[in-house]
Amino acid sequence: MKKHLRSLASVWIAGLVAIVAFSAGRVETAQQAPPAGAAPQQAPAPEGGRGRGRGPAPVDTLGAGPWDLGAGRGVRIHVTAVKGLDHPWGIAFLPDGSQLVTERGGKLRVIRNGALDPTPIGPLPAMLATGLGGLLDVSLHPQFATNRLIYLTYSKPGEGQGNATTAVYRARWDGGSTLANGKDILVADAYHGGPGSPQGLGPASGSYGSRLAWDRAGFLYVSLGDRNYPPASQNPASHIGKILRIRDDGSVPADNPFVSKPGYKPEIYSLGHRNPLGLYFHPVTGELWSTEEGPQGGDELNKIEMGKNYGWPRVSLGRNYDGTRVGEGFSAPGLEEPIVFWVPAIAISGLSIYNGEAFPAWKGHMFVGAMRANTGQHIQRVWFNPKGEPIGREIFLAELKQRIREVKPGPDGFLYALTDETFGAVLKIEPAPNRP
Repeated sequence: MKKHLRSLASVWIAGLVAIVAFSAGRVETAQQAPPAGAAPQQAPAPEGGRGRGRGPAPVDTLGAGPWDLGAGRGVRIHVTAVKGLDHPWGIAFLPDGSQLVTERGGKLRVIRNGALDPTPIGPLPAMLATGLGGLLDVSLHPQFATNRLIYLTYSKPGEGQGNATTAVYRARWDGGSTLANGKDILVADAYHGGPGSPQGLGPASGSYGSRLAWDRAGFLYVSLGDRNYPPASQNPASHIGKILRIRDDGSVPADNPFVSKPGYKPEIYSLGHRNPLGLYFHPVTGELWSTEEGPQGGDELNKIEMGKNYGWPRVSLGRNYDGTRVGEGFSAPGLEEPIVFWVPAIAISGLSIYNGEAFPAWKGHMFVGAMRANTGQHIQRVWFNPKGEPIGREIFLAELKQRIREVKPGPDGFLYALTDETFGAVLKIEPAPNRP
């Protein structure tokens, strides 16, 4: 175990060196600089003339693009943006090349031919869109081309102010602006935040997790965060802090690991998670992988296996926000260690594994988003040796200074990233054109 942790630490140090080196590099963009003295675009103030929240009104810091940037090891990329989104959270690619995109505030949007349709898709269920709750991930049924089913995760309000759980909503979409036959196929037993809820380490409106992924057999996996109440992640009678496995109608597969174990929710596939914000099946091996936010340090990249316990809050490679050790410390027998970890934390979010043709040198590499100022706000690429051991990392898109909520390859072989901003965007990343 110590040898494994030393190996992880060496990768972390290499990552820090890469970040420092990258930060010293020169920014190169394809767009012209704005005129001297030009003010950045600001969000309009709501009625009454006051800005949103406690701080100043949000500002559009991205610009219009396009951008030509370096992406490490001699790779250059061309980045374009589809703007007009408010905190985009999830993206799904349609057979015709269009994209469905969720906005955390509660809207489902579609991008066609590189343009955002101004009409949201609905109706959607009532949701508690406060804090980090709202409309979260979106995914297509594996047979979407014939059954037209889409799946959404969202924070479903319960009784009492602030009380909510995570639910999976299924509906039929014909390509227009209307959803049909919508219903919840899963309402997690994860209500938290209402009157009488136990005090956690932060607001119950955070740490929902909630990514969706389909395996080759057609089962659906759903990640749920700890809602800032860590003890629930180890409670097998709660869905909080778990990754669940269900059928496409919400029923429980007969071979789930705890399906007949007393005291366990039958949907549980793995447990002991803090806030899994990335979930993705390896396109070649079929392995399930997840990214998970740690506390003060300890962001993780995990290979998820049936029935395993990933430790939170018994162990963590980060520390509590007051500097104390988490639970039993960094590791303990019987608990899974991450394959890669980040100290300091980068506020890791999103995950994909590349297998396209546009960037052949990146095949088999993993891509994660980062959202934390100073240590994050970029995409990070992680690659492995033939034994599956992590051997390197590089970051890119840091010049844009955007919180990256999700990163996924599209069917065209390009990468797409979502910026978690009030002036949010879908970024399309493709190889830069060769220069004469």
